[in-house]
Amino acid sequence: MPPRPGLSAIDARPAPDLIARFNADLAALWPGGGTLALAVSGGPDSLALLLLAHAALPGGVAAATVDHGLRPEARAEADMVAALCARLGVPHAVLPVSVESGNLQAEARAARYAALAGWMADQGHAALATAHHADDQAETLLARLNRGSGVAGLAGVRARGVAPGTRLPLLRPLLGWRRAELGALVEAAGIAAAQDPSNQDERFDRVRLRQALARTDWIDVPALAQSAAHLADADAALDWAAQREWTERVERAPLGLTYRPQAPRAVALRVLARIVTELDGAAPRGSQVARLFDTLLARQPMSIGSLVARAMPGGWEFTRAPKRRS
Repeated sequence: MPPRPGLSAIDARPAPDLIARFNADLAALWPGGGTLALAVSGGPDSLALLLLAHAALPGGVAAATVDHGLRPEARAEADMVAALCARLGVPHAVLPVSVESGNLQAEARAARYAALAGWMADQGHAALATAHHADDQAETLLARLNRGSGVAGLAGVRARGVAPGTRLPLLRPLLGWRRAELGALVEAAGIAAAQDPSNQDERFDRVRLRQALARTDWIDVPALAQSAAHLADADAALDWAAQREWTERVERAPLGLTYRPQAPRAVALRVLARIVTELDGAAPRGSQVARLFDTLLARQPMSIGSLVARAMPGGWEFTRAPKRRS
């Protein structure tokens, strides 16, 4: 039987300096103990993660490929990853999911993490690693700057978090690595990675940003990625302050909530968003929350969702609007 395309002549072990670098990055996030689960799509970034983790933790990794069923090539790509894992001796699972209509990207992400969480629970894996890297961070930061996002939108993904739907660590050990060096690592191993055609579609802002960054050698992508990490720290600090403000300044009222703001605007906006979400059942847009803050500061009433907000002596009052009689 002829070898599978992209899997012949594999020298899968990365250079010793790359393995040592990955080991140091992973050790800074996770003390080890148990099997490290890898999300491997078949693209160059996740294949690089697979090769590095397999070399750094021999016998200590398992991989899964989520098939969203959105592209005809997806199953073949999953089979390619399965074949590579078999040759490496890495346990592998293909996780088919269905994606609801609507915000396709968000729905696909939710379905992907739900499938990974179920697989990890079934297998007893200790942590999940994904292949987000420095270029991902930089592109996201620039795209959101271009849309006027606030701190929460500009914050990059954190190197360590919690896998959605679980209490298990979510690790991103490649945030200090560049896309090009990950691709070169996979190419040096003799593996033909899967290529998502959407990554070349200039209708998407991210693709145009990626191409612009490739042409602009004076922009320091790792520095942009570090800025995104700093913004993630700032976002976490604002969340901490907003929780404290909520505890100290928000009170239950017979018909809703009262808020006596004391914190700076950025913190108060988060408290307002939480109030609206809790009483109305739907998260408001950031622009709505900003307008609500400014209106209440001017001591004017405002409706938002099903709520009415009013200024009162010493603070603001939030109640559900009375239902209209038919």
